[in-house]
Amino acid sequence: MDFVKAFLVGGALCAVGQLLIDYTKLTPARILVSYVVAGVVLGGLGWYQPLIEFAGAGATVPLTGFGALLAKGVRKAVTELGLTGIFSGGLTAAAAGVTAAVVFGLIVAVIFKPKSK
Repeated sequence: MDFVKAFLVGGALCAVGQLLIDYTKLTPARILVSYVVAGVVLGGLGWYQPLIEFAGAGATVPLTGFGALLAKGVRKAVTELGLTGIFSGGLTAAAAGVTAAVVFGLIVAVIFKPKSK
């Protein structure tokens, strides 16, 4: 049942993005940024956590989950460090994911050689 919940929530988030691409003049980059900002706002208000608990990876893998992770990191750092946590909390919370993306991107770039068209 967990897989079904993750599929439905993640699929719904992707479907909304596809509808925005198809029926608005928003560029994909603006839609991606909007998803991250929406995740930060919803995470900051505490409204995204129930969705994460319900759908698991269906809510954490999309960009809204990244935004919610940033908000959660900032909230935790502010409680521990005070206002200076605003600057370090999001980076600390997302460091492992960003590092993995960079390392795996580097590995793929070394293994595969791009060709000119």
